Amino acid sequence: MIALGPQQEEEIRRHAEDEYPHECCGLLLGHFGVDALKTVAEIYPVSNAREDEARHNRSLILPQEYMRGERYARQHGLEVVGNYHSHPDHPAAPSQFDLDHAWPTWSYLIVSVYDGRARDLRAWEMKADRSRFDEEEITRGV
Repeated sequence: MIALGPQQEEEIRRHAEDEYPHECCGLLLGHFGVDALKTVAEIYPVSNAREDEARHNRSLILPQEYMRGERYARQHGLEVVGNYHSHPDHPAAPSQFDLDHAWPTWSYLIVSVYDGRARDLRAWEMKADRSRFDEEEITRGV
């Protein structure tokens, strides 16, 4: 389960709309809690480093960008608990590419964007055996 406040959700949706028709991406900063609860305290937007012709359906966070985000999190007493990205003109469900590049224990928030407007926002967590994603419950209003 992941706890997401209205401000963080709005920031993700706005980022997705601003980057449309390309995918946006960023890190979810917060805390790992008891009973596998992840709480998002801050959104850390990152530039999509994919080449132009692939940015509409792929995102890439460069290692140095990830390290900056991780450093920022540590300086603020936070951890990287996941990642978010958008799916322009596609459902908010993970692709095989997403599964192939996911990390266990993280939450993956995906927002669908159609015609420049953010729609569904869903959370996913990869199974420990890396075989698939299971949808993760989002608690809102935290």
